Amino acid sequence: QVQLAESGGGLVQAGGSLRLSCAASGISRSEKRMSWYRQAPGKQRELVAEKTSTGTTNYADSVKGRFTISRDNAGNTVYLQMNSLKPEDTAVYYCRVVVGFVAYWGQGTQVTVSS
Repeated sequence: QVQLAESGGGLVQAGGSLRLSCAASGISRSEKRMSWYRQAPGKQRELVAEKTSTGTTNYADSVKGRFTISRDNAGNTVYLQMNSLKPEDTAVYYCRVVVGFVAYWGQGTQVTVSS
């Protein structure tokens, strides 16, 4: 059974930092695309950052230079280091792992940035 366990969300002041983690279990294949999405109230879910199995990374323009996605050596945990946080970064952040044609989602973790 595939499970994605997210952690690291919370309340932080503008300019602060948070690090999100997503630990994937029950996925044996090493070829995984691991991503972070976010959804703010009243808005659509959007891609924040992704890391492919080959190591390619992509970021939303709004977070370039502030957020960094990384993965542990085993490839089962993906991190999102968020620096210089802004109030507009407030959202529920979701981890997504794609294996082949199947996508798995985490339960989401709330990030709130106060001004």
